[in-house]
Amino acid sequence: MKNKIIISLFTVFIFLGCKTQITTIKQKNIRKTSLQDHAIQAVLWQQNASEYKALTYQAYNLAQLRLDQILANNNSQKPIAIVTDIDETLLDNSPYSGKQIELDENYTSERWAEWVAQKKANAIPGALAFFNYAKSKNVAVFYISNRSAEQTKETIENLKLKGFPFADETHVLLKTNSSEKGTRRSIVNQTHEIVLLLGDNLSDFSSIFENSTTTKRNKNTDSLKTFFGKKYIVLPNPMYGDWETKGVLEGNYNWTNSQKDSIRRKKITSY
Repeated sequence: MKNKIIISLFTVFIFLGCKTQITTIKQKNIRKTSLQDHAIQAVLWQQNASEYKALTYQAYNLAQLRLDQILANNNSQKPIAIVTDIDETLLDNSPYSGKQIELDENYTSERWAEWVAQKKANAIPGALAFFNYAKSKNVAVFYISNRSAEQTKETIENLKLKGFPFADETHVLLKTNSSEKGTRRSIVNQTHEIVLLLGDNLSDFSSIFENSTTTKRNKNTDSLKTFFGKKYIVLPNPMYGDWETKGVLEGNYNWTNSQKDSIRRKKITSY
């Protein structure tokens, strides 16, 4: 009888031990979704890949080539101008994205304001030389950005610190009530002929890209294919943009982190 009890207890201990081990293995296999896991490769690429620099140099070399062609055939009755975005077009904000990864947090206006206030964003390779070249040819530059108008002072100071021309309140048009840029482009168009637009987001070029699904964005891009490299100069930005927030994530800012992860994975094409 005593031996039977000992054997029974031993069996129970073995069973519980195995069950605990299996549970532990299962727990270890549960994937913890980090808020910024999806962004690590993109930030690494922008900060480290020579290919990124090559693409930005390529974009600005093309912009200068186009500007020279435009100036050689200019018949405009108005002074000509270039309209450009700021973030990831001529200022590199990847350290802000790096901070998001370090702290594992999503975008917050407070953290972004903290970064902007430091005025430490560096010039994108090729940007400074191009815009100063434009100035040397008497071409005005207007900066249309969706940074908050409350950040005008810091933004102008950052541009000045890096040596960008026309860094003043007349030429820096930031967001007030709406993120739509068409209205601000229209203001510039009243006094100047806009001959080139530069940006990293398609809404930097045309209002038809505002609040669009991925399907619509692709369709509109195809319809404007002759403008790219001619009037529209696109800079690479793998870190963020309407392509994800309004395209992949369908304009819904209320998805949980787990839902975002699931949506991203479902929209990857495999074979």
